[in-house]
Amino acid sequence: MSDTPKTGPSHRDTVERVRHAERFAVNLPIIGRVGIPPPEHLAFYAALGTLAALEIIEWPVAVIIAAGHVLAAEEHHRTGQEIGAALERTS
Repeated sequence: MSDTPKTGPSHRDTVERVRHAERFAVNLPIIGRVGIPPPEHLAFYAALGTLAALEIIEWPVAVIIAAGHVLAAEEHHRTGQEIGAALERTS
């Protein structure tokens, strides 16, 4: 057996980082960096798309609901960052 040090993060470290990550992004060749929502948000958007495709709700309504969801998630994320920054300043 070799006692060489590991050069990168272990599988367990990577899994923990993914589990606790808030945002993911993909680098596309022409477009650049594109953010990917968390899985629970993707499920919500898929459900909205399914409802619109089955004509249970109209497309404009689905788009407005999705836009509101994105804005609410961004505001929630921004508020969390501000609270964290305030807590760091008081420490």
